[in-house]
Formats: sequence, C-alpha cells, structure tokens
Amino acid sequence: MKKYVIGLDYGSDSVRAVLIDTENGAELASEVFWYPRWKEQKYCKPGINQFRQHPLDHIEGLEHTIKAVVSQSGVNPETVLGICIDTTGSSPMPLTKDGTPLALVEGFEENPNAMMVLWKDHTAVKEANEINELARSWGGEDYTKYEGGIYSSEWFWAKILHVAREDKSVVEATHTWMEHCDFITYLLADHKDLETFKRSRCAAGHKAMWHESWGGLPSQEFLSKLDPYLASLRDKLYDETYTSNEIAGHLNEEWASKLGLTTNTILAVGTFDAHAGAVGAKVDHHALVRVMGTSTCDIMVSNHEAVGDKTVKGICGQVDGSVIPGLMGLEAGQSAFGDVLAWFKNVLAWPLDNLVMKSSVLSDEQKKQLQEEVEAKFIRTLAEQAEAIPLSEVVPMALDWVNGRRTPDANQELKSAITGISLGTKAPHIFKALVNAICFGSKMIVDRFEEEGVKIESVIGIGGVARKSPFIMQTLANVLNMPIKVAESDQAPALGAAIYAATAAGIYESVIEASKVMGSEFEAEYFPQSSQVETYAKLMESYKELGQFVEEQTNKKA
Repeated sequence: MKKYVIGLDYGSDSVRAVLIDTENGAELASEVFWYPRWKEQKYCKPGINQFRQHPLDHIEGLEHTIKAVVSQSGVNPETVLGICIDTTGSSPMPLTKDGTPLALVEGFEENPNAMMVLWKDHTAVKEANEINELARSWGGEDYTKYEGGIYSSEWFWAKILHVAREDKSVVEATHTWMEHCDFITYLLADHKDLETFKRSRCAAGHKAMWHESWGGLPSQEFLSKLDPYLASLRDKLYDETYTSNEIAGHLNEEWASKLGLTTNTILAVGTFDAHAGAVGAKVDHHALVRVMGTSTCDIMVSNHEAVGDKTVKGICGQVDGSVIPGLMGLEAGQSAFGDVLAWFKNVLAWPLDNLVMKSSVLSDEQKKQLQEEVEAKFIRTLAEQAEAIPLSEVVPMALDWVNGRRTPDANQELKSAITGISLGTKAPHIFKALVNAICFGSKMIVDRFEEEGVKIESVIGIGGVARKSPFIMQTLANVLNMPIKVAESDQAPALGAAIYAATAAGIYESVIEASKVMGSEFEAEYFPQSSQVETYAKLMESYKELGQFVEEQTNKKA
C-alpha cells in the first residue's frame, strides 16, 4: 500500500498544504489559501508595529487547503497516514478554558488583543526590555542565556505581558495561551486536555525561555517580578515539551469528516516554519539554511559535543531537538529581508496607487491591466537596472533595519537609514543599496556564528527570494564569499513538515533518514565572483560604520 503524508505550512500571508509520497518525496498536490482578513490588514497598525491575525483566517485556510490536496491527488484517505503543521513564530493566541480562541468568543470578535499576535508584531519592545533587565539583575538564573542572551519583543512572554497590561478584559476572559503551531495541531487532534497536550519543543525553547536544566519555563518567582499575571499563567501552560517526530494525537472525528480523511491519520507535534524548512532542504552539520521571504530565519544543527555548554550570544536560541531530534538546533535571522524591498516598492508606487489608480480617465479594466503589469514587472525591472550598475559607481549605503534587528543582538527599536544620496541617485541605485544592505545583514549573522565557534561550510537558500531573484543570490554569494545552493522545492517548510509527519507515523525511523529520501534537491548554485568579493568587503565596513552610528544615536535617545 502506498503511504502519504500532508505538510501544512502557515506563512505570514497565506497557508499552503502539500500531499507527499513518502516513498520518494514526490509532491502529488499542493494548494495555497491567502488570508482574507489579513489581506485587508484588519487588526493591524503598521505605524506602531501592531500586526494581529484573526484565527478564522487560519481555520478557513486549514480546511480549504487540506480538502483541496486530498481531492486533487485522488488518493485513498486511508493511505494518508500523517499530518504535521508548521507556522510562523512566536505567534501566540489567547484561549478559553475549553480551548476556544478568544477571538471566536462573543464580544471579542473584533478585538485585536484577542487575536493571534503575529511574529512581526513589535508592540512589546518595552516589555522585552523589562525582561532583559530583570534577567540580568534579579540574582537568579538568567533565563535568556539559551536564547542568545537577549529576549525579543517578537517572542512569547513579551507579547503576552504587553496584551495583559493593555487590555484587562482579555486577561479576565483568557484561560491560557498557545503558540500558533500548537493550537492548529490541538484543533485537529482527538487529545483535548490543554494541560497535557504535547507542546512544541521548537516554539518553547526558542521563544518562551523553556529549558530542561531549570525544569521547563521560567520560575513563578521570576515571572511574578514582571507581572503577577505571568506567574499565574505559568501553571496553565506546560512543563514538558516534545519534538516533531512524536505523535500529538490522531485526527478527531469532526475534522476527519471535514477534510475527507480518517481518524487513523496521526498528528505530529507542531513546529516553526524555518526549522521545518531546514529539514525539507536536507540540513546537515556546518550548513546554514536561510529561509528567505519577508524576513529570514537562519537555521543550523550541531552535535552536543561541538556546542557543549557554550551559549552562542546574540542569536535566537539553541534548543535540543528543535530541528532534528538528538542534535542542537541554532536559530538566527533578519526581521526584514524581502520586506525591505517591498517597503521600497510601496514608496515608489504611491503616485500610482493614489493618483493613477484613482483617476477617472482610466476604465476599471485599464486600471486592472496596469496593476497586473506593475506587479509583474516592478521589482524585476528595478533588479535588472540595479544589477547593471557597476560597483565602481557611487551607490548609497543603507541599513536593513526597517523592522528592527533580530540578530545578531536583537534590538527592535533600531531604524533603517540611507546615506550617500546625491542628485545623481536614481531608484535603481537605492534598490541596489537595499539589496546590499540585506546581504550585509546576512553577513553579520554568519560572522557572529563563526566568532562564537560555530563553523559554517555551506549555505542553502530556500523560499521565494532564493528561487526568484538571481541578482540577490549572486550578491549574497559575493558578500558572504561562499557558494550558495538553492533548494528546488517551492514548499520546503511544508515538505519538512511532511518529513516530520512521516517519521511520527513510523514510516521512517528518524528525521534524518526521512529527509535523505524525501528532502528537496537543489536547482541552482551561486559562486562568489572573485572580481567583486574584495569590493563588497570594503563596502561591508561602511555598513558596519553606519550601523554603529545609528545604534549609538538610538541609544542616546533612549
């Protein structure tokens, strides 16, 4: 009998499902669902970095995509043996005592504080600073040490603390909080005890200061010094965590019926998208996997002997089993990567959106055609013209911190800057400067790993940017001065989730074994151009100088 699994990958804008043949990793069907409420930017205030998502976007997407791949593939539902969910993170949401998302409760349907707090929400900068100050001063365990030594506003406790202080009605109506990857798994599962439901080791270790050496989550004493609510919440969360090769439960009757599957389908413990993506791209020792989309997540694995008791400073955590059980998972990343270029596109498109598209001269059909042409050619044309600018020509210098800095050394209060603009500076020059900036930011991460003794021998790129932008990938190879392979799969995180599902279902004995068979091949490789490496190294120094200046000015204001 053929054996199939489903990987469900929740991104910032959409969710996609893939149905995979476990014998060879072949993708039999895939489907994408774009979040309708998110597309309208409901519950978001970009001016204050508030980004919330309604759980209905995710629940509707779950049903649509899985039903679609089961139908498209035509496989016997009895042969779909496993499902694994990966999501963005940290993206926690409040739940009632019966496990209902608070946003689905009467009176909270339109309350942003009752929504899922998306990973890129930075409203909790003040709370993150408090956590960091307390961790260094309270005289007990430094609970941030396995998370790079700096707790981020993008993470679990800071976000919950911010919401708790801002909206007491949410606190009073909430029983517990769940990470997105845990909640979607819980929604589908037949196991409905919130207290014993298997929570993700990946999410807990990287974002919630969970570590087995201090018995799980931070102590009540520590949390109470931040806010009594956090201390009371701790007992309603979890002590143990689990890796994604383990079974969280089986598909419950309600969702088996909705999806056209059976209750024999197992559910693997949930995980984060970047970590699943690394598995989908066949991550190995000394390889840095860069998941390149709106932001980046950089993932590595290492054996315990290589890392030992050493803590890598300024990254997003080191967690046993967060990528591959038995190996240490290391995470870093940039808060904005593709988002930097998307921001610039939106700036340039302002006249088009506010004048041309609102003009009474053009018909609706003409506006639609124009919009489609712009969408298809805007970034591509900018990239072509930017690539043609020789390095000998004066190009502005920019920082990639349009959404703060994730690593090295998280600081979400930092802002971007551009210098060196003249009357000769045109849009392609600024675009080239921004591409350089996101690549220089990547180099800072690679340098930090190596400074901390984590050796990097190869780089693997996955995601939309990696596959669609040769200009960015070649620039990155030149800046890093090392070759970069690009994974062939369009859906590496979903494929990685499917690999976890196949392992949890017992089709393979280990994630490594499953990854070797089911993981993505590579479609391209970029090599450093010796004629440009030295020039980029000099520009890198200018990037560092600008970054140091901006950070010093930010600290003075603080």
